[in-house]
Amino acid sequence: MRRTALSFLFPFICCAAAAGAFAETAPSPQQSPFLEDLTWTEVRDATQAGKTTIIVPVGGTEQNGPHMVLGKHNARVKFFSARIAAALGNALVAPVLAYAPEGKESPPTAHMRFPGTITIPDAAFEEVLLSAARGFRLHGFKDVVFIGDHGGYQKSLRKVAATLNAEWAKTPVRAHAIEQYYVASDVGFAEMLVQKGFSAAQIGTHAGLADTSLALAVDPSLVRVDKLGAATRGKADGVYGDPRRASVELGKPAIEMIVARTVEAIKASVARRQ
Repeated sequence: MRRTALSFLFPFICCAAAAGAFAETAPSPQQSPFLEDLTWTEVRDATQAGKTTIIVPVGGTEQNGPHMVLGKHNARVKFFSARIAAALGNALVAPVLAYAPEGKESPPTAHMRFPGTITIPDAAFEEVLLSAARGFRLHGFKDVVFIGDHGGYQKSLRKVAATLNAEWAKTPVRAHAIEQYYVASDVGFAEMLVQKGFSAAQIGTHAGLADTSLALAVDPSLVRVDKLGAATRGKADGVYGDPRRASVELGKPAIEMIVARTVEAIKASVARRQ
């Protein structure tokens, strides 16, 4: 009877031991900077412990040529937000806003000429950011930081930050539109490629060498590398530049530069309000 009981209990003892070992080695969810990975009590405890900066990453769902996925901006800004938060040491990251102004529907303009692109009006976009920021203030965040991976809505980020700062003038809470993030990923990276001997025509302004190389460095699955060898047709394909020589190696050096410049800009903006 004793042997039978031990035989019955043995699998459960093993499972309990394995669960204990897993608990000791598995990463704590509190190690994640992303709000959606945390419970409400973990967010409360984090803000009380000094993590009072919230990064609001803005992406966009738009065409990026035949060789790059529609969610490029969303993937990149989430990637960079995590690294920026880690470098700051006192920040969490809100969910990526994947809906942004991308052109008109009727007649279709800008990226709306291509299937899969999603657009919303400027007013709706700005209202979402305003409402989210007010909620962050309510929940204990002191610095609301907007960073956007797309150039078209930078003016809206500045407008939202100005509106909030006027509204919060008598409080210690501030909003920051950090355009330096976009400038670093766009102009800053282009300057690096020029130094390597690439032309402006190759670097491009959308889905070209720079855009594609940065996406490859962040996540190679964002790019259909088998389509890079085809001659680009420019505007007809939604490509402004030449992505054929894009590579992970070209994009990697930009990552550290973008993070460093953004962190510097955030710290400078926060210091100005003190």
